[in-house]
Amino acid sequence: METRSLVGTERMDTKIISGSERKGHKRKLADTSLGLVAADGPNNHLILDVRNQIEVLKGCTSWREADRVAARRAAHSLAELAKHEEHVETIVDEGAVDALVPHLCAPLVEEGGGPISCEHEVEKDAAFALGLLAVKPEHQRLIADAGALPLLVSLLVRKVCASNARVVNGVVRRAADAITNLAHENANIKSRVRTEGGIPPLVELLESTDTKVQRAAAGALRTLAFKNEANKNQIVEKNALPTLIFMLRSEDVGIHYEAVGVIGNLVHSSVNIKKEVLNAGALQPVIGLLSSRCQESQREAALLLGQFATTDPECKVHIVQRGAVRPLIRMLEAQDPQLREMAAFALGRLAQNTHNQAGIVHDGGLRPLLELLDSKNGSLQHNAAFALYGLADNEDNVSDIVKEGGVQRLQDGDLIVQASKDCVQKTLKRLEEKIHGRVLKHLLYLMRSNEKVVQRRVACTLAHLCTPDDQRSIFIEHNGMDVLLEMLLAFSLPKLQRDGALALHRLATKANNSSPLDTTPQPPTPQVYLGEQYVNNNTLSDVTFLVEGKRFYAHRIALLASSDAFRAMFDGGYREKEAKDIEIPNISWKVFELMMRCIYTGAVEVLTDVAQDLLRAADQYLLEGLKRLCELTIAKDLTVENVANVYDLAEAYHAISKLDRADHSGDSRLSASNFETTGLCASNFETTATPVQILLKTILNQEVPYAV
Repeated sequence: METRSLVGTERMDTKIISGSERKGHKRKLADTSLGLVAADGPNNHLILDVRNQIEVLKGCTSWREADRVAARRAAHSLAELAKHEEHVETIVDEGAVDALVPHLCAPLVEEGGGPISCEHEVEKDAAFALGLLAVKPEHQRLIADAGALPLLVSLLVRKVCASNARVVNGVVRRAADAITNLAHENANIKSRVRTEGGIPPLVELLESTDTKVQRAAAGALRTLAFKNEANKNQIVEKNALPTLIFMLRSEDVGIHYEAVGVIGNLVHSSVNIKKEVLNAGALQPVIGLLSSRCQESQREAALLLGQFATTDPECKVHIVQRGAVRPLIRMLEAQDPQLREMAAFALGRLAQNTHNQAGIVHDGGLRPLLELLDSKNGSLQHNAAFALYGLADNEDNVSDIVKEGGVQRLQDGDLIVQASKDCVQKTLKRLEEKIHGRVLKHLLYLMRSNEKVVQRRVACTLAHLCTPDDQRSIFIEHNGMDVLLEMLLAFSLPKLQRDGALALHRLATKANNSSPLDTTPQPPTPQVYLGEQYVNNNTLSDVTFLVEGKRFYAHRIALLASSDAFRAMFDGGYREKEAKDIEIPNISWKVFELMMRCIYTGAVEVLTDVAQDLLRAADQYLLEGLKRLCELTIAKDLTVENVANVYDLAEAYHAISKLDRADHSGDSRLSASNFETTGLCASNFETTATPVQILLKTILNQEVPYAV
């Protein structure tokens, strides 16, 4: 039997004599077994046994009873041996095919002779044995070239009467099974079966009163229809569709499974046949199979519905109206991954309709589809991703996707196939385009929810997907920033903390990218600097600092002009006022030298490796311009991993400047004087805000003046 693929609308073949179907053949044979046991001894015993049976078949070709009984036993023995795939090559190599094929037809009876003993029995066992030997393409070709096909077709038309119904049905069934195996994945033999006239009798056998014959005939037609347009057309022309559709409603699992398989292969890549199948009334019984107790039938039905959904827009609506969505959603949570995949495939095609999109989410399809993204099966992931892409097209679904954590799942998914990754990116883009107007208002409403999980999911989603124009409203006026900061403090929940950090990082990036870069010359500043030549120069030095045991020469006038901290130190009541040497115990020489260079020149290069230590020193000595330089360097190096550390740093040292696009500056040597006019309008924020809240909220505040 040939079944359809589990990826997209492609199909693939699986031989009925291997895997589960080979087990089915063993079970069928047990019903008519003569009790012979296959040779399990060494290989030479197998060869001897095979040769003996072949000799019997070649020598016993007459109609007489002794020959017929012997031929039947020999054919049956070879079939028993051929059940073991490791024996097949040996059986074929010893010449069993040429010995078996002549026994597919009854021998001629001499005038006055008869009746033929074991009538139909020898042919049945010969057909069965040949079907089991057709496991390789070269075996299939060998059997066909030996003349088996016309003989097998002739067996299909043997007439049944009351006295011989059991045995004739048996030989017909074995002949249909043999044709199935011979034609499996063999385009040439599929066409030869048609030219030998095999399709019309197989279509007639669909109406057999014997259910095993029905199944065998449907299985053969299923294989013959696979990727063979001429065979498909002839099957339809011979009026197989009405009977196949009746079979879909059968209580017999085997019958409706084979019937849905035939129809599936008929409609595959055949638009016209697909329309004929729908016009013949197949839609409702196929939907009914979604609730079959047979998972294979469910899987085939889901795949077929996915293909029906591509016929025309109205068909998508009809499938949903007739009740397909809920059983498909139940299938998404089945244990069988192929069943889940086909359900996702069908829902993905149905989700190309606006009303269907809302209905699938309403009936509970969103959560299991999101969970399928975590599957380790690439095809399953892709079908789920495609279905979610469809659901994201409806504005009514956006808030549900956000509430379920859909954006985070889409971003975090470990997708196997590049096509799935591309589909997810398109889905996120589609969601981003819809976050405005009533959708945004609904999300802001949800962010006021009492459920922390919902608050966090909404805030993170908006951080990633909202437009720059909406950032201030969302994260300042509607307190979205507070939600993200709370996540950042969740030290016991690394995943939650990382999501918050990622959202804050995204906000910072978007704000930086949206902030215009001011490249106009800076206005002159009244500040006067002593100059580079006086840095750590004892000329006219009147104060010395001891840093890491070394002397650093300085000038009080330069220090007094630089900050209130030094003015308090030298003009106030502190002991440093009269001291000649002042010890600096908590700052390294490198950092102290950079700080003094900034004081003397108004400019300094702040590198990433010293930025945080230099920020601490600048905060200690109230050097606001230098703090801004340090904050810019830190902002340039802001990543998801270090957002929490920057948070702590800002909290400790009151770093409240705007995170600017320092990485776009052509020169990393920035003037401290550029930041003297940089400030924050208190009216822009709540007076109760902490320094770190101000730091992060200024990411979004477009009213704060700044300079580069």
